[in-house]
Amino acid sequence: MLLYASDGIGRLAKQREKAGSAGKNSGKSRKDRLDIHTGSMLKLNIPLVCKCTDNISERENAMARNKHPEETVNLILDVSFRLFMEKGYEHTSIQDIIDNLGGLSKGAIYHHFKSKEDILEAVTNRMTEESNRLLAVIRDRTDLNGKEKLAMMFRNSLLRPEQNKIFQVAPNIRNSPGLVFSMLHDTVDVVTPDYMLPVFLQGVADGSVKTDYPEELAELIMLLANIWLNPMTFDDSPEKSYRKTMAFCQMMRGLGLDIVDEEIVKRMFELTVIYNKNK
Repeated sequence: MLLYASDGIGRLAKQREKAGSAGKNSGKSRKDRLDIHTGSMLKLNIPLVCKCTDNISERENAMARNKHPEETVNLILDVSFRLFMEKGYEHTSIQDIIDNLGGLSKGAIYHHFKSKEDILEAVTNRMTEESNRLLAVIRDRTDLNGKEKLAMMFRNSLLRPEQNKIFQVAPNIRNSPGLVFSMLHDTVDVVTPDYMLPVFLQGVADGSVKTDYPEELAELIMLLANIWLNPMTFDDSPEKSYRKTMAFCQMMRGLGLDIVDEEIVKRMFELTVIYNKNK
């Protein structure tokens, strides 16, 4: 389901430095850690903000001569996203990015970004800005009950065509424990309390969600959706992803949350095919 997507998609991957800093905060309370981690993971819905046009080379060369830091950052992100799409994240090097920056030096990159992972995080952060707003709008609607909001969050997020872009550039994170830990941390400490828990609590209050443990159930469902169902975590084949999605669907029905239908199952399979094709 990838409501992190993040962190989400967002962010698909967090830099290892952030995972390390998360460990330093492990002794703090849930509230303290929420104050520290204000960004969310790459969520289920990942809107495409980065624009790639036919004359992108001309635009990149013009921007390369601009000394404004914000434009330099945007240029790096535009070029990086285009290369991630063309070659895949794993097959794009920092040198590839430098070679396409129209004269910018390696120092210009490292002035703004510590690593390629850092660039990927910034690219996906930019994509998730609109997705965060979308989830917030659904969460704050007054004409839907809790269960209806959950269904809309899953459906509207996963079915967005921009998800194709993310699964095209997605890295294989199974061998990066720091990235996996960061995804776990943000799922529990950001995505769940900011977006999911308020909806579960509303569902309990209006009777559409039946549970004595709304916080724990919200965390469980988010961990399954963001980590276990994410084909990038375990490098799942489309067939394996399909079976896991069906198991998730069966579990949700057993909880009285029949919000995963055939269209969502088909969409998850489609995204996993994209990921496997481009990894």
